[in-house]
Amino acid sequence: MQVERTFKTRIMYIELKKGHGDRGPARIGRVRISHSGRTLYYRDKEFQPCGGRGIAGNYFDVKTEEEYWSSGPKKNGQDRHWAGSGPVEIDPDVAEEYWTEIRGKADSGKN
Repeated sequence: MQVERTFKTRIMYIELKKGHGDRGPARIGRVRISHSGRTLYYRDKEFQPCGGRGIAGNYFDVKTEEEYWSSGPKKNGQDRHWAGSGPVEIDPDVAEEYWTEIRGKADSGKN
């Protein structure tokens, strides 16, 4: 008998840290969370916690060992480090939910 795995999902902020400091490519997207809550899955990536070993990140990509910062997105949209800059891409499949449920804007982020 084949057991189907179910995952909790959550919209999260994900930023590549290694080699980019606070200016790495950043996204808002839907992350799948393992049953234990320790492993995050986003697109083709699997993230494990750095456990305090990271220099700038709190998770690392299991395949590449690159560090990432991942957290829940902030209502005010200030997800990047205060010294960081650059665009934060929002995945189209979560855009409406992000702007209305998280940011509280009825106009899907126009303001």
